[in-house]
Amino acid sequence: MRVIRGFVDAELCLEREITLGAELANHLTRVLRLRSGDAVHLFNGDGREFSAVLTSLERKRTLARIESEITPIAESSLHLTLAQGLCRGEKMDLVLQKATELGIAALQPLITDRTEVRLDAEREARRMLHWRSVLASACEQSGRATLPSLAAPIAFANWMAQNSQLADPPLALLLDPEGDVSLRDLPNSNRIVLAVGPEGGFSEAERTLMLRLGFVGMRFGPRIMRTETAGLAALAALQSHWGDC
Repeated sequence: MRVIRGFVDAELCLEREITLGAELANHLTRVLRLRSGDAVHLFNGDGREFSAVLTSLERKRTLARIESEITPIAESSLHLTLAQGLCRGEKMDLVLQKATELGIAALQPLITDRTEVRLDAEREARRMLHWRSVLASACEQSGRATLPSLAAPIAFANWMAQNSQLADPPLALLLDPEGDVSLRDLPNSNRIVLAVGPEGGFSEAERTLMLRLGFVGMRFGPRIMRTETAGLAALAALQSHWGDC
């Protein structure tokens, strides 16, 4: 039996009646053609999930009543952070969507030497709203009730400075065709940061700095992959190796 799931940006608690957002309401009532009394699952990204019933389908207001809390699917035991060099348009959407499906815990967009995307404050704010929507939709589809954390884009140098000050750093991997180690050579860890460059990869200066500050250069097969492929392939392999297996 198909479970219809929806993300809501609101506090969820038993017996509460909530107003669904316009996009979700439109999807449920006009696309899926649900009616009053039909059941849905709702989550707000905090790790909990609830069974709810649609109670009102007015033109400008769709209501649902929370009836019971249910057990969501388990999150991965591997805490994965993807530090992704900003890439153009739909490529970034694809990375965010598929990384969420692959169980990523956190995402950090990076502004690097070879980043071609330029975001002013207004455009960055719009992108962040859009990216959060992409994450929520991916959680709806994949069954996750925990939204990955999404940090604002940060300059590479500032991100490296933050990482160098961590008291208990995770295993930090640089996806690098010239890397010294392969996946099978890595030490066991349940906390991993994976850094992936944008189109064109990291610059030599960035690569040198990461290696000097403790990143491990990991090669991932003999082929050069596109930025939107490389990180996702590595995430899947890491999950299979240490997480979802």
